[in-house]
Amino acid sequence: MDLFSPVRLGDLQLANRVVMAPLTRMRSGRAGIPRDIVVEHYEQRAGVGLIITEGTFPNDESRAFAGQPGIVTDEQAAGWRRVADAVHARGGRIVMQLMHGGRVSHPELTGTRVVAPSAIAIDGEVHVGGGVKKPLPVPHALTTEEARATLADFVAASERAVDAGLDGVELHGANGYLLHEFLSPASNRRDDVYGGSPENRARFVIEVATAVAEAVGAGRVGLRISPEHNIQDALETDRADVLATYGALMDGLRPLGLAYLSVLHVEPAGDLVQELRRRFGGPLIANSGFGTVTTRAEAVQLIEAAHAEAVAVGRPVLANPDLVERWAGEHPENPADPATFYASGPEGYTDYPFLAAAR
Repeated sequence: MDLFSPVRLGDLQLANRVVMAPLTRMRSGRAGIPRDIVVEHYEQRAGVGLIITEGTFPNDESRAFAGQPGIVTDEQAAGWRRVADAVHARGGRIVMQLMHGGRVSHPELTGTRVVAPSAIAIDGEVHVGGGVKKPLPVPHALTTEEARATLADFVAASERAVDAGLDGVELHGANGYLLHEFLSPASNRRDDVYGGSPENRARFVIEVATAVAEAVGAGRVGLRISPEHNIQDALETDRADVLATYGALMDGLRPLGLAYLSVLHVEPAGDLVQELRRRFGGPLIANSGFGTVTTRAEAVQLIEAAHAEAVAVGRPVLANPDLVERWAGEHPENPADPATFYASGPEGYTDYPFLAAAR
């Protein structure tokens, strides 16, 4: 088993084990419609085994960033169909990450209220567009009925994504956004069926995954989690509680037969991630590259040591649209330019040179 060998994740047959991690790039304008440069960006990177798109909002109140794409309107779905067609024309595979921002948002972004499991604000600010930052508001705590309506929006968005030609969806249960907010005891202070015990805090994510799997097929559905990442005030500092919560989550997911579990953690080969992998019982995508950049050597080692079935890579794929070719031939890499990560045009998005042009 090596990084450049084929692998099957559920219904997804991949040509290699390099996965493009979901990367927020904010190039879809105020209407949230993927534009020409978005199509080009993903098409350029179709050589990876699987592209996971940037976080895409499933309903209006889930929007977290200016310029974030959505999958709510027919126009947004049509934009994503162009992306999917372009990736498929180059032999690639692509799934949409469905991301509900939860309390990591602002009414100026959503045009609606901001929602979360509990009415607890994050201590911080959010970009609302035009270079303006505003304090994160106290969110509306979803009622049990409203949580289930949100679940229905995840299902509708999943169906819309698959109808638009994408190969599947990844549910974003990481990095302090809505699904993660239900898991963390710091952001979930509920006293209904979705709060309190580790099992209750895991319940909403299990219900969303179950409903989406029933709608589009479990083999087309992945889940991303980030236990102990402690970002955006979704704190998880008690290892026993982390094991209990995410263990309950894995136990609830295991019977579904999902395509994969993607885990963002600094120690993908460590005891926690490998225990969750065992309890999940399906393919693992390892992702350690948040604070540090994932290197070729680390990715090769994770696969050769059988710590994961695939490796999610962010900044190297961003800066090297032909990363698999470069890594396979051990060629030099383009450096990423952080100053352009969240810009609005092609700079640092579609203008990184390919290997042939760099020679």
